[in-house]
Amino acid sequence: MHRVLGDRRAIAILLGPALLVYSLIMLVPMVWSLGYSFTKGNSIDGFTGNGFANFSRLLDDPAVRHALWFTLKYAVVVTAGQVVAGYLLALLYVFFLKRASALVRTLVFFPVVLPTVAVGLLFQKFFQVAPQTGPVNSLLNAVGIDSIDFFGSSSSAFWVLIVMDIWRSMGFYAVLLFAGLVDIPEEVLESARLDGATGLRLVRHIVLPLSLPVLMSSLIFSINGTLKAFDSIVALTNGGPGNSTTPLTLYMFQTSFTYGDYGYGSTIAVLLTVVCLLVSLVVFRVSRRDLTEG
Repeated sequence: MHRVLGDRRAIAILLGPALLVYSLIMLVPMVWSLGYSFTKGNSIDGFTGNGFANFSRLLDDPAVRHALWFTLKYAVVVTAGQVVAGYLLALLYVFFLKRASALVRTLVFFPVVLPTVAVGLLFQKFFQVAPQTGPVNSLLNAVGIDSIDFFGSSSSAFWVLIVMDIWRSMGFYAVLLFAGLVDIPEEVLESARLDGATGLRLVRHIVLPLSLPVLMSSLIFSINGTLKAFDSIVALTNGGPGNSTTPLTLYMFQTSFTYGDYGYGSTIAVLLTVVCLLVSLVVFRVSRRDLTEG
């Protein structure tokens, strides 16, 4: 193995195809999009250069500021919900259900494999107020509370979206964190129990520090996914009511393909890329510092 890893030709043969595919699928479109951000027009009318006009427009666009704020708010809340719910489920699997957790893991993971559109339609039916009263409003009516139009206000639509995305993805993070928890040596846990560490003390002082690497990996994976959320939002609210649940991804899509302004849409894409890189860098630096101190 050392001889193979020390051979540059072997490394090029092993990594070359993957790097080529990655470059064609990821890097080339990113560079192409960056070039479009200095133009205006579309594929029908043609493109003309306009320098930094799109970036000046970006700084003065209130819709961009609103979409950026919603994207960050959504990413923080959903990431926290996904990782915390996944970690609690993983603890349940390992320390309570143990070998009997296979069925529960399968059931909780099932929403992950469902099509996003199907999940969106399901939650629309759950929370709808007309033409038929959904199960949630029916339950509210049963306890004497008037029906609520969950998709008629920005705050309620936001929280329905949060609940849907956490429910849809917590099974994935539960399995991911479960794999990290089962790698904790049983001897370490048994020694801690003999020293009197049980329940929350065991989790806080032993399990949590030892599972920090996989926890940080889950955090980075989740924050990157939520910053680029698109399909679930389109399926449930389509950015409404108004543009109150419109993230940068949807605003970029609407600008480029609904209004035909590819140049400004590419500029929004550049902003989203920078945001993802900065957030990932911050989380990565914090995680490295925590792991080093641990």
